[in-house]
Amino acid sequence: LFFNIIIIIPELNKYFFKSMSLIVMKFGGTSVANIEKINNVAKIIQKEIKKNKLIVILSAMAGVTNQMQNYIEEINSKNDIENDLILTSGENVTIGILSSVLNSKKIKSIPLLGWQVPIITDNNHQKAKILNIDKDRINKFLKDYDVIVLAGFQGINLQGNITSLGRGGSDTTAVAIAAATNADRCDIYTDVDGVFTSDPSIVDKARKINKLAYEEMLEMSSTGAKVLHTRSVELAMKNNLVLQVLSSITKKPGTLILDEKNLIEKEIVSGVSYSKNETKITISGIEDKPGISAKLFGLLADGNINVDMIVQNISQDGIYANITFTVPNNEANFASEILESNSSVISFKSLKTDENVSKISVIGMGMMSQSGVAQKMFKTLADNSINILAISTSEIKISVLIEGKYTDIAVKKLHSAYNLNG
Repeated sequence: LFFNIIIIIPELNKYFFKSMSLIVMKFGGTSVANIEKINNVAKIIQKEIKKNKLIVILSAMAGVTNQMQNYIEEINSKNDIENDLILTSGENVTIGILSSVLNSKKIKSIPLLGWQVPIITDNNHQKAKILNIDKDRINKFLKDYDVIVLAGFQGINLQGNITSLGRGGSDTTAVAIAAATNADRCDIYTDVDGVFTSDPSIVDKARKINKLAYEEMLEMSSTGAKVLHTRSVELAMKNNLVLQVLSSITKKPGTLILDEKNLIEKEIVSGVSYSKNETKITISGIEDKPGISAKLFGLLADGNINVDMIVQNISQDGIYANITFTVPNNEANFASEILESNSSVISFKSLKTDENVSKISVIGMGMMSQSGVAQKMFKTLADNSINILAISTSEIKISVLIEGKYTDIAVKKLHSAYNLNG
């Protein structure tokens, strides 16, 4: 009998180990903002480790990366290699603290920096793209440790220099690691309960959404919702990886981001988002002839300027046109400089910029099979005397540009018009 027990127990252990899921957990800056909150993260891990193998991705403490950026600006550093070394330093601190706390709780943990995995990236400092992740090395660490605590936002290029992944970089790290290791799920912990139908700070009746399609989350992220960055959602969709956005504070179920095939019923409109990070640029008196738009937007593309909404109006004489488009606020001055310095290539009479605008968007998978969504949006805005400056659409999104002072009222009225109030 004793001999049989000795044989059976290892087999049971082997079975249970194989049946355990691998979960990647990412905690943002607000979730690791101080020692108390890092201890709270450790408690979440302590509970989760009983049923899953874990890889934990951490951001820097809230505000630290911004402070590093301030240091770079203060010394006026132009060296990309040194700047990325400075920018990625905050994550080193948080993973070290959390791993130490976990080990003190008898949870076998190892802290890893991006280069120790390694996470190989291209040479595009401060917005590097991941080229490869050594999953075999990660699997080796998983066999030897209960938890891997990995620094988000970091990578290393083929020349051996530290790189940063840009805005939303820790989310990107988490999703990329989850995809590389075939994790069962990637949980993104924040200071909110999930993805809401709109910004709760504006719409007090906004409600948490239980499930969203990748496409809906992509549109929400690209039109102002700050819960997830578009790069991480795109990567999850490409690898059919289930994401969950949830709170590290309330410990309630969050919002699942998954393939639309897993949505039993698609909402006509799932949410209303907004972005104040928009500058409208209007070029007047440009020649109306073939190829002009290609030249204009080609110059902006060469400058890596992200152009969003575009409207072109032809003058009555049919000779000149006016072109209006939007760019992110931090790229507006550079965009203007590019166009003005290339006036010999693109001839125009005047160029004006306006930062006092907002982009308002309604998003929903059900829009593909329902009519009247646009009409309701335009009528709601008209009923509240809000003028539309530009319009752009996709299969599941309608966006309009309006004066910035009407942002809050537009979001509230549209949220109500589409019956999204909780």
